[in-house]
Amino acid sequence: MSLSITDLKKGTIFKFNNEPFRVIDYSQKVMGRGGSIVNVRIKSLLDGKVLEKTFKGNEQLESADIENRNVQYLYNAGNIYFFMDQKSFEQFEISIIAIGEQAKFLQEGDIVQVQLLDGVPVNIELAKNVAVAVTYTEDVVKGDTASNVMKNAVIATGAQVKVPAFIKQGDLIRVDTRTGSYLERVK
Repeated sequence: MSLSITDLKKGTIFKFNNEPFRVIDYSQKVMGRGGSIVNVRIKSLLDGKVLEKTFKGNEQLESADIENRNVQYLYNAGNIYFFMDQKSFEQFEISIIAIGEQAKFLQEGDIVQVQLLDGVPVNIELAKNVAVAVTYTEDVVKGDTASNVMKNAVIATGAQVKVPAFIKQGDLIRVDTRTGSYLERVK
């Protein structure tokens, strides 16, 4: 199946030079007489490299035959992350390169979606936000009561997140996995 350049929305996976890529950023410029140019930032699902590409007019791209499956994150050993298929109980590994920044928010036992290209795992898709415990946070300066004061906190996965001053160690917070930003305290 082929894709037109206007199908390249954020998150779309396609093949370019026989390699699978995911669209990270997308912008379209409509030119006179109905022509258009699409500028995209794309990330290789094989080695993690990011490219800037411009596609014009009626260029056709090859869609990637991607299968999505629910899997459970088990553990990691260095830069290799291990998962188990929820239906077949088959275990497999994915490199940190394919997982990228999402690794900062993976917790043992999490259910995520893995994307398989020709039966080979190439990427995972976390939930848009996750609940995670705060394991360390800086103390607030007494008298600093402005409502928008942010401080550093370390969450259970080891990632550092900016949180409001009222968040304490042990609190459960919700974090946006796409941006790494604090969303809310979970009650």
